[in-house]
Amino acid sequence: MTGQIINPPVKPTDLDAFITSSPSPFINSCKQHKRIWNWRGYDIQYTVEGEGTPLVLIHGFGASIGHWRKNIPVLAAADCQVYALDLLGFGGSEKPALDYSLDLWEVLLRDFWQQHIGIPTVFVGNSIGGLLVLMTLANSPDIAQGGVLLNCAGSLNHRPEDLPGPLSKVMGLFSKLVNAPVLGSLIFHQVRQRFRIRGALKQVYGNRDAITAELVEILYRPSCDPGAQKVFASILTAPPGPRPSELLPKVQHPLLVLWGETDPWTPIQGAKLYKEMANAPNQPVTFHSIPATGHCPHDERPELVNNLILEWLSSLKI
Repeated sequence: MTGQIINPPVKPTDLDAFITSSPSPFINSCKQHKRIWNWRGYDIQYTVEGEGTPLVLIHGFGASIGHWRKNIPVLAAADCQVYALDLLGFGGSEKPALDYSLDLWEVLLRDFWQQHIGIPTVFVGNSIGGLLVLMTLANSPDIAQGGVLLNCAGSLNHRPEDLPGPLSKVMGLFSKLVNAPVLGSLIFHQVRQRFRIRGALKQVYGNRDAITAELVEILYRPSCDPGAQKVFASILTAPPGPRPSELLPKVQHPLLVLWGETDPWTPIQGAKLYKEMANAPNQPVTFHSIPATGHCPHDERPELVNNLILEWLSSLKI
């Protein structure tokens, strides 16, 4: 964590102040059983499958458990107990009007581990889920035995100092508009349209064969939940969180880093630090770049990613 452990707010008894209807139902094509865990008054959707080495799968921005539908059954069949959860504000979990942050989700993950697992675990994350993996390994080494990063994000959102001046102003204005009561709803309604989701996927998926109607629906349906617009707006204006370069020196557990080479959101150039660590002596980092693959290797090249994860787990002898 970047500072101190925060205490997420406990849900008030007046539910109408935070959420007006149930979140989206569990979405995937597999047969994982939907479960609900009540975390500090909020419903968190999760699933668990298999027995063996515990893995926790952490999705990226706008995604959910369904994004792991090609990975959960395979990993669970290979002597792993696979947990996946929808972070608060995403998927089938509740979407209260809170100040969202990486710190909030980090506390959620630690509480989830304490409630459901209780033994050292391998954490697996894509995009901001990868950044949460790094935070967990750096700040709570006692609950982990390793981590897998899939195109790890460098922050929760764009840091103003990392954007050119004009673009920084545009993003600032967009964030304000999305937060507006009436105009914000109209903007978000346009942003979340299925054809726009498909268009965004075409930009970030190197393997376009993986862009299916099912995938679009996985991303679209939770965006229709009451509260989804406020979650989106909150994240746009949230603290960006720690940089990977700040966390990595504190990580002592083994890391597997997988990187889609054609990702425009987290370009391969951003993997330089991980590559250097993998090539350095006495560093517990394994790095693989994946050609013709974008931001979500686990969904674009599931067979390859599943095999790389299982081979790496086998090498750890855990």
